[in-house]
Amino acid sequence: MKKLIAVLMCMAMLFAFAGCGTKDTGSGSSSQSDSEYVKEKGTLIVGITDFKPMDYEETKGSGEWIGFDADMAKAFAESLGVEAEFVVIDWDNKIMELDSKSLDCVWNGMTINDEVKNGMSVSNAYCKNTQVVVVPKDDAEKYGTVESVKDLNFAAEAGSAGEKALQALNYNVTAVGSQADALLEVASGTSDAAVIDLIMAGAMIGEGTSYEDLTYTVGVAEEEDYGVGFRKGSDLTEKLNEFFKETYASGKMEEIAKTYGVQESIIPQE
Repeated sequence: MKKLIAVLMCMAMLFAFAGCGTKDTGSGSSSQSDSEYVKEKGTLIVGITDFKPMDYEETKGSGEWIGFDADMAKAFAESLGVEAEFVVIDWDNKIMELDSKSLDCVWNGMTINDEVKNGMSVSNAYCKNTQVVVVPKDDAEKYGTVESVKDLNFAAEAGSAGEKALQALNYNVTAVGSQADALLEVASGTSDAAVIDLIMAGAMIGEGTSYEDLTYTVGVAEEEDYGVGFRKGSDLTEKLNEFFKETYASGKMEEIAKTYGVQESIIPQE
């Protein structure tokens, strides 16, 4: 019996030593910061949608993303010593994608609201915007007030500030995959109108664009601010805030903004 007990004790000690020698070196280690995790894998995975002039492909299907947000994300990734990798996401699932580490950040003209602040660590606001109604040019004179558009059938990106603004007004809205899809709904006659970001409207509709027959009329929401979202507790949030201050002070932020015509929307970084 004594021999059996001695053998069992030896086995228990071996298992204990084996356990002590095993360390969690994966990205899921609770002691590893987000910046360490990103540097370890060499990429900053950025969640986006097709949103000109913030994130878009100059040539559809090329996989080469440009825009004010895209160029800023590339510059931020470079400051971390990594590369930016862009992933098109379902906007409704952005918080879940962050939490599961499918993404490292959401950087896509994201309106800072209670849902975003409760589900993410959010950067300082860097850009201002509002939500506007888009209709065919021929109908513009009829729809110059919020009251005049109340009976229209709207399209808006699912989970967007535009959709929320319409829901708050109790207007009829169909959720679609992206703001670009919302414009397509109006252009094809499937919806009477769309609500999208003013910044996008300025770049996507009117003379010289693919939607020359569309225009925007009235705003349906208060002015809003854009921010970048990271996982709760991420140290990348403060690193980005510092990056914003540095690029604003140096003029680099304004230089990139001018490339895409959004310099008037930039919020000073102090």
